[in-house]
Amino acid sequence: MPEKSAGMPRRRTVLASAAVTAAGVPLIVSAGQAVASGRGREHGGAAATAQAPDRELRKLLGEIDADRIEATVRRLAAFGTRHTLSVQDDPERGIGAARDWILAEMKKYAAVSGGRMTAELQSYIQEPASRIPVATKITNVVATLRGSVDPDRVYVVAGHYDSRVTDVMDATSDAPGADDDASGVALVMELARVLAKRRPAATIVLVAVAGEEQGLYGSGYAAEQFKARGADVQGMFTNDIIGSSRADDGTRDPYTVRLFAEGVPTSETPEQANTRRSVGGENDSATRQLARFVSDVGDNDATGMNVRVVYRRDRYLRGGDHIPFLEQGYPAARFTEPAEDFAHQHQDVRVEDGKQYGDLPEFCDFDYIARVTRVNGAVLWTLAQAPGTPRDARIVTSNLTNDTELKWTRGTEPDLAGYEVVWRETAEPEWTHVIKVGLTTTHTVDLSKDNVFFGVRAVNRDGKRSPVAFPMPGN
Repeated sequence: MPEKSAGMPRRRTVLASAAVTAAGVPLIVSAGQAVASGRGREHGGAAATAQAPDRELRKLLGEIDADRIEATVRRLAAFGTRHTLSVQDDPERGIGAARDWILAEMKKYAAVSGGRMTAELQSYIQEPASRIPVATKITNVVATLRGSVDPDRVYVVAGHYDSRVTDVMDATSDAPGADDDASGVALVMELARVLAKRRPAATIVLVAVAGEEQGLYGSGYAAEQFKARGADVQGMFTNDIIGSSRADDGTRDPYTVRLFAEGVPTSETPEQANTRRSVGGENDSATRQLARFVSDVGDNDATGMNVRVVYRRDRYLRGGDHIPFLEQGYPAARFTEPAEDFAHQHQDVRVEDGKQYGDLPEFCDFDYIARVTRVNGAVLWTLAQAPGTPRDARIVTSNLTNDTELKWTRGTEPDLAGYEVVWRETAEPEWTHVIKVGLTTTHTVDLSKDNVFFGVRAVNRDGKRSPVAFPMPGN
């Protein structure tokens, strides 16, 4: 028989309490005991599922260095152009020189990892295609920090090292690409430096991709390679244009980063679409659960940042390196600065009517990049140290009942301590209630599945929680 929440208030009582508590505070129901939670993040507090940073994570984040990030951005800008079609055999200028420098730096980081980190080039020849007029070698620089407990579970963070000016086919003019996207590459490299000395449970892959401005070619190849070898990529993030907190009107928002996260999955099949429509899962894709996880672990005093989750795949008329991963069925999202200044991206370097145009390092905020790096670091480290997202989560629909029976497959992590069931009202954006259910694979809640949304997450002995798995109808 499935386990049932002991001592829980009856379903009508719980729903009424969530709606009318005197302080307007939702309840967390935990192992049959109701306690008041903090208010939701939209009201200035933390979600019920938030995870506070521990001492180990705070130490890791404290090692992230804005001066090193600045040095990386300036070095990348100094290659003149990093256009995908630029020269690849000049030691000082062009994308080839940038590629070789990034690889050399990554190898330095890997050298102190005790063999856990490797750094290598991932290349292929792109035949003529959109924005690729002749066959062109496209090369990603990949640093892999292999997990010590669950190495087959993978998390990826990327930035693109190619750059451009106004004419996307101009491969010779200076294209410093400081914000777009030396900032994202600097983040990737700084995380590689800091993480190389550590021993994550799962595998972390840090990638500087090429070909983004010409059509997401490098990330497309990387995603295809992960898929071809059956890699269990449980989360991917691209950091693209994270270099400045200043908008084009001069206003600044130095403590916010946007995270773009799609709802309806790019890779959804017609059968999956029918199921989603029937259960109302538009806001509960694996990517949306990943975005909630980012807020839970990356929006706190240790990072100094507010994560603003935007419920769409990307900005209007734009697209980033997370999209090929979405196309392969992997949860993926994009970090971007709060408001862009378009005079300093995709522009020829020039002065016009007394105004400086061009993507120059002088327009970057390096302390801001460091804070975004801390958000990524908090997310990656917590993902890699926590259990994997529960598999085969199901909500039993074989009988009409006002109870809700949930089932899932037990994880294989040696430090797995148990599971938690989470739930929220259907109009709530974040999980508001948590129920500890122990080391089991089934649990029955005295609430109607017709009225609320449920999820399941795993917990290890250190108290680290996985992203939530949204259950599908099943038996």
